[in-house]
Amino acid sequence: MPSPLAIMLWSTLGGLLIATIGVLLLLPSRYEKPLATTAGKALVSVQILVLGDIGRSPRMQYHALSIAKHGGTVHLIGYHESPPHPDLLSSPNVVIHPLATPPRILRSSSIPFVISGPLKVLWQVGTLFQVLAYTTPACTWLLVQNPPSIPTLAISLVVSILRNTRLMIDWHNYGWTILSGTKGPTHPFVAISKAYECALAQAAPTANITVTHAMRDELRRPPWNVTSPIVTLHDRPASIFQPLTSPSEREAFLTRLPETKPFAASILSGATRLIVSSTSWTADEDFSLLLDALVSYANADAKTAAPAILAIITGKGPQKTHYEAAIQRLQRTGQLGNITIQTAWLSLSDYASLLRSADLGVCLHMSSSGVDLPMKVVDMFGSGLPVAAYAGYASFGELVREGVNGCGFETAAELAGILVRLFSGGEDELAALRKGARDESALRWDEEWDRVLGRVFEFTTA
Repeated sequence: MPSPLAIMLWSTLGGLLIATIGVLLLLPSRYEKPLATTAGKALVSVQILVLGDIGRSPRMQYHALSIAKHGGTVHLIGYHESPPHPDLLSSPNVVIHPLATPPRILRSSSIPFVISGPLKVLWQVGTLFQVLAYTTPACTWLLVQNPPSIPTLAISLVVSILRNTRLMIDWHNYGWTILSGTKGPTHPFVAISKAYECALAQAAPTANITVTHAMRDELRRPPWNVTSPIVTLHDRPASIFQPLTSPSEREAFLTRLPETKPFAASILSGATRLIVSSTSWTADEDFSLLLDALVSYANADAKTAAPAILAIITGKGPQKTHYEAAIQRLQRTGQLGNITIQTAWLSLSDYASLLRSADLGVCLHMSSSGVDLPMKVVDMFGSGLPVAAYAGYASFGELVREGVNGCGFETAAELAGILVRLFSGGEDELAALRKGARDESALRWDEEWDRVLGRVFEFTTA
């Protein structure tokens, strides 16, 4: 019997073939360039595709906001599970098109995967074609997030050809390296996924965006051999992420938020330190590093008189239950001492306020490709929050500067050492790191987007 991944791949190809035949029989409208412009600006329309939760895709939301601010029309396509950015909901230039989720029976375990897997893929292919080719009007550009690459890149290529639309891929990472991390590098589907992604990278886009210079350079080399234009757009924080303006702002927030209210007085006095980590609870973040580091910190407390720690971990994802159980075991066995760990899911405004009110951010992102960067660190810097971040990948230095705006680590012992050093007599070092983070916060998304992509979308000439 073929493997589940092979079944999904063949189902994707079969669904793509069926959908393509259907589209050819009923061709969608094609984009025609307007004969005139308004106030000297190009009339730009963009389909933005996120094969995921729109509300948990900040970079693609920021793209939409930037295009809309310049007067472009945006059709934002993805799953509507978490609340999107409030400015998207109020913008007259943005229309959100929720993708239909598969029927409940296909998402349950009541029927074998050999049946539900292909049906879910066919459903996904069909809904993508419906929205991209028919529900939304033909646009100037189709901007698609990668990963996931299957089936989005193939479908986007076909739709862009049929509708005379320019295709732009925003490379956040590589789909095949993420798959390698979950299935193992020798799994046959990893090689198939890599070949698929490389082939589409060469054939599909009019232009490409990467999150790092390292990724840009890698896409130009074998096995990618991308010849279409590539620009690097470093992630920058949105305007909602700002440093503290006054001590009273911090006090008001800490005494209001349920997770921090019982500890507010202790945090404000310095007896308790507030650290924050954000995660999607997936395999590319090993939270055992943080838990082990906190246990070591608790053991060191008797020797160093280190302050207590309140650690708040925000986010949703598949491994959340696993780590919550691990946290409870550590609490029951008394291994955490003067440390309290909470998990939370906050509104965007509360999350931004939590970052600017914290003492230190912790990032456990482990790049599967070695050339991507974590958006959460960008938001922390935007809030003036220094970070301790996992540093074991090539592009780390494009974001975190050791001793300037943060500290890098690769082991739990190294992270524990950073916590002890910064919180036990390291006030001057922590203050210097916070200054570096505040300096970094001056670099904003709007300016970076206008500089890099304004001319690509023809909003600016320079």
